[in-house]
Amino acid sequence: MEQLLDWLKVHDSRIAFLLIVFVVALVAAKAVSRWLKKLLNHSGIPNASIFVNLALVSIWIIAVAMVLQPVFGINPTTIVTALGIGGLAISLGLKDTIANIISGFGLMIGHVIHPGDQVRIQGITGTVEDITWRQTMVRERNGNQLIIPNSVLNTSSLERLTAEGEACVSVDFTLRPGTDIKVAAKRVVSILKTATSDFTDRRNPPQVNFTGFSPEGIQGRVLLFANPGINQERVRDCAVRALAKEDFII
Repeated sequence: MEQLLDWLKVHDSRIAFLLIVFVVALVAAKAVSRWLKKLLNHSGIPNASIFVNLALVSIWIIAVAMVLQPVFGINPTTIVTALGIGGLAISLGLKDTIANIISGFGLMIGHVIHPGDQVRIQGITGTVEDITWRQTMVRERNGNQLIIPNSVLNTSSLERLTAEGEACVSVDFTLRPGTDIKVAAKRVVSILKTATSDFTDRRNPPQVNFTGFSPEGIQGRVLLFANPGINQERVRDCAVRALAKEDFII
C-alpha cells in the first residue's frame, strides 16, 4: 500500500494531466457530436454517422498525442515513423476497410444517396437508414435490414426511387383469347381495388397495361401501390389470389 502511495506521489502530476486531457476530450467529443448532428440537420450536407465518427476519432487521436510524451514518455514522432514503416503492411491488411471508407465519402460528398432515400440495389428495394464507416444500412419493407459494404454500392448499379416507385407492385396476367380488352381492364381494376383495399394506396388506383400476345392469350400487367410499411409480397399474393378466381384470366 505504501509503495502504491509513493508511486502516486511521484507520478501525481502525470496522472492529473492524463485525467484532465481525458475529461476535456470526452466533453469535446460529446459537444462536437451534438453540434455536428444539428449542423447536418440544418444544412444540405447529408446526415450520416460517418461524419460524426470521423470528428470523434480526430478528437481522440489529438488527445492521445497530447499525453504520449508528458505521461508515458513516448515521442509521438517515433509512432509516426513506425506507422510509416508499417504503413504498407497495414494498408494491405485494411485495403477493404479503406476502400469502404473512401467509397462512403464518395457516396455522401457526391450526393449519390442520403439517409431516407428509397433505393433499388441489385434487385433489392428499401430505405437507406444510415451510412457508416464501412457499410450502408438499407431497411426493406418486410423489416429486414441489409448491410451493404460501401465499396459494393460504389461499383454497382443503384436506382434511386420516388415514394410511388418504391411502393409499386407489378402482377402479370394473361387474358383468354377473344376477351374484350377494355372490359377486362375495367374488371381487373375493380377486382383488385376491392381485394387489396386494406394494403394499397387509395389515391393511386391499380393501373392495367397490356404488353403483347402469346400462344395462350393476351399478356397484361397490373401495377398496384402498397401503403407505407406494407410488405409488397403481401400485396402481390392478395392480387394473384383475387385474379386466379376469374374465368377470363388464364
